[in-house]
Amino acid sequence: MSINPAETKVALLYGGTSGERAISIQSGQGAAGALREAGYQVTMLDPANKEDLVKLVKEPFDVAFLCLHGKGGEDGTMQGMLEILGIPYTGPGVWSSATAMDKAKSKVHYLEKGISTPRSVTLHAADQMTPAELEQKLGRKIVVKPASSGSALGVSIVEGTADVQKALDDAFALDDEVVVETFVSGTELTVAVLGNDDPTALPVIEIVPQIGDFYDYESKYAAGGSQHICPARLSEKDTQHVQALAVAAHKALECQGVSRTDIILDENGTGWVLETNTIPGMTATSLLPDAGRAAGMSFPELCTKLIEYALEK
Repeated sequence: MSINPAETKVALLYGGTSGERAISIQSGQGAAGALREAGYQVTMLDPANKEDLVKLVKEPFDVAFLCLHGKGGEDGTMQGMLEILGIPYTGPGVWSSATAMDKAKSKVHYLEKGISTPRSVTLHAADQMTPAELEQKLGRKIVVKPASSGSALGVSIVEGTADVQKALDDAFALDDEVVVETFVSGTELTVAVLGNDDPTALPVIEIVPQIGDFYDYESKYAAGGSQHICPARLSEKDTQHVQALAVAAHKALECQGVSRTDIILDENGTGWVLETNTIPGMTATSLLPDAGRAAGMSFPELCTKLIEYALEK
């Protein structure tokens, strides 16, 4: 598809009202810079401001570029508004966005397609499952995470009654639904996938946290919090295995345009899908642009690719 950037008006949506607002602002600023470098007409709009929403409705935009992370942006709500307005937008559609945002529902679709994902239970605020019962079902070391939060907000890896109860309390403070799953030890990987009808995986990124024991919020965003190795230090067989898993997850959730799936590769060479992100971070040093560069795409070229997929679908 041939696009003339100078004639393409882009509504770049960023900020929003979720707990990931600060990161969304960084993503928006990063993507805006890349899009302007590519020659696009970019208007930055923050849905937290009603005046910006009025602009979105009234002004003639050719495409919306989404940099909204978390609830109110990554969960299908903004996608639904754009569908009503008739504005093409980057990334997956309403159903895919809403399903991927809910880690419990994502697992249902992973398992339906035969994709390995850690054993889990889903709890709601009214559920009374004790730490001992969770240990009996899932093992002593478990992962507790809010079902619909991103950026690893509220995620804990714990063992022992007191720690489990605190982790549950912390997760329920952020969400009414909590996923508790068996801890899988291994190499932390993430794989971005691009495309609509025939999606392909980008080079695998290995994540080595430098702060804490796993890729939590601080490791993601603090200076020097993690090391990203791309391509990952994997055999060709393991690389193909995890790339195939990421494409399978993309398809299982009926994603379009872009997704990024987090995977643990255990010592036996089995990949375990943890979750799929439908609006990956878009700062110049984020994981998706890193993978794009490893595949030979500059940041502006990657952003152009996402717009092409949006207009194609």
